[in-house]
Amino acid sequence: MRGNAPYNPGMPAIRLFYALWPDPSLAATLSGWASQARSHVQGRAMRTETLHLTMAFLGAVDREIADELIDATPYHRLQPGTVTLDRYGVFARPGILWAGPARTPDSLQASHDGLWLWLSAFGFAPPAQPFRPHVTLLRNIERNDPPADAPPPVTWRYDRMVLVASESAEGGSRYRAVAGSRPQPG
Repeated sequence: MRGNAPYNPGMPAIRLFYALWPDPSLAATLSGWASQARSHVQGRAMRTETLHLTMAFLGAVDREIADELIDATPYHRLQPGTVTLDRYGVFARPGILWAGPARTPDSLQASHDGLWLWLSAFGFAPPAQPFRPHVTLLRNIERNDPPADAPPPVTWRYDRMVLVASESAEGGSRYRAVAGSRPQPG
């Protein structure tokens, strides 16, 4: 066993990403955001327990590198911070409605940049597109215009992130935390 969940060492590659994971109360609030938006854009709501804010998507990772990341993640400290989710947005091409901040907080951008700098030691390069923090709420939406009014803003306080394995399953992907960073010593 590695990290927080069983890991299958016979698997040649594993799809991984780093994310901020909301507590159950915040996840329930965001699920409510999805329900409110669904009447406007239709689509398939994400399961409440899968809602997250991706910090770095790594894709298919060789088992040996995955093992190194699982072992090293608890030692990568994330600077604590907050992000206020205050609007809906749409990624038209993949048909996604999301919740996110009107402006990326400097501390979150710095954490994102620091994570990619740390990941470069493992051979990963950051994506070309700029970081746009968001929580995917609905997939396969039918309209590309988000609802004009988002629910009241919510502030997300974070101090750690998780390394997540994305596994194909019937009905969509299943997420499994395989490692987590530790909060900054206080």
